[in-house]
Amino acid sequence: MSRPPLPVGTWGSISTRVERTDAKSKPVRYLSKANFRDHDGRVRDVTAFGKTKTAAERALLKKLQDRAKTNQSGELTAMHKIDHLLDLWEKRFEGLIADGKRSPTSLDTYRRAIKNHIRPALGELRVGEATTPRIDTVLTKIKTTAGAPTAKTCRAIISGAMKLAVRYGATAVNPVREVDSIEAQPKNPPRALTTEEVTLLRKGLAADDRAAQADLPDLVTFMLSTGVRIGEAVAVLWCEVDLEAGTVEITHTIARLKGEGLIRKTTKSRAGQRVLHLPNWAVAMLRTRQTAGIRLDEPIFADVLGGYRDPSNTRRALRTALSPVGNTARRDLGLSLRAIRRQTGLTRKQVADHFSWPQSRLELIETGRVRVDRQMIATLVATYSIRLEDHHRLLAQVHDATQPAESDKLAWIRSHALRKTTATALDQAGHTARQIADQLGQAKVSITQDIYLARQAANPAAAQALEHAFDDPELL
Repeated sequence: MSRPPLPVGTWGSISTRVERTDAKSKPVRYLSKANFRDHDGRVRDVTAFGKTKTAAERALLKKLQDRAKTNQSGELTAMHKIDHLLDLWEKRFEGLIADGKRSPTSLDTYRRAIKNHIRPALGELRVGEATTPRIDTVLTKIKTTAGAPTAKTCRAIISGAMKLAVRYGATAVNPVREVDSIEAQPKNPPRALTTEEVTLLRKGLAADDRAAQADLPDLVTFMLSTGVRIGEAVAVLWCEVDLEAGTVEITHTIARLKGEGLIRKTTKSRAGQRVLHLPNWAVAMLRTRQTAGIRLDEPIFADVLGGYRDPSNTRRALRTALSPVGNTARRDLGLSLRAIRRQTGLTRKQVADHFSWPQSRLELIETGRVRVDRQMIATLVATYSIRLEDHHRLLAQVHDATQPAESDKLAWIRSHALRKTTATALDQAGHTARQIADQLGQAKVSITQDIYLARQAANPAAAQALEHAFDDPELL
């Protein structure tokens, strides 16, 4: 039986002999040699010299180890830490962004997940130590502490990084492939506004001075008429609108990048670039805005300085507008809570950080724009060293403020609800899922059906079809 070949990147036994002697025949130079199988499969001799046998063998061993690393491209091996692998993955993703194949906002999201979850959990492990059980345990913990959406993002990142490790030869298989998929019921199932709710929404925004100041009535009208994302809506320029033809081009979106600020970038997929026809009431709204004087290179919905609006700030303004002062009781309670907070010397940020709330939530409570319950207020005032039961006037205000108000009917609405409303209206009008996906700028029809279309009643024609199929009198 023939001897099996050396694996690529390894060497055989080392032999050493005397290369030179002095006048007294004393060895003064040694030669060490070994066969090395290179990355191209060829076996070559590698040699090294030394004044002693040990020095020659050490020098040869160093050359062999360096040559083995070179054959593995030098960038990644099974002994590298996952921190190093993640650095390589980020650089590769940056290259895809430069080629226009990925969105820079996606990288911002991934970097947050890497910093907050993946590096702390896996960063110090070696690539070869990233087994399926270890990764599964980490993802389960992330799902428990941070939620299923974050765990899904982390799973995608780790899978992409380990796929890169396979390409570099640092590992033979991607251990994430055998990790259970992460599933969770959505917190807010698809819900569209009814016709009555749309009317109530538009009337409420038109009557709200703060909403009008934030230019929300026309923006909401535009979003309902097109189904575009809020980032796409604030990115539309006047030169992309043709009022004679009644169309608008959707080509870009506005996003905020860390260290760069607001940028206007192309939509994240080719499906997002589309030309949409506008209903007459949307055209009329745009004509009214146009009469105020425009420049073709300006956005339709600009900020107060004429520049691009921040989508996050716009969403916040919409949430505030959709949480109007419910009644006098809520406003009075909010004023009392604000006065108590100020007496304790606490800022909104300090209180919000204590509860891990956004500051906007405390602001909505103190301005009477959200419905509260007794437990929430008791917990809040406890941070001010107050027991709710000991303050009868405050307790009475809480009782009155917890009663339902007309404005509560709109408090659930978010910007994506407008998008779902448009999709559902088209669905009810008989448009196909493909046509609705094209309107929304989505490449996959399945996403449109699962997320953006409200469930309709079962097919009403089914009963009639079954009646004709099984109307044999012999069966009655």
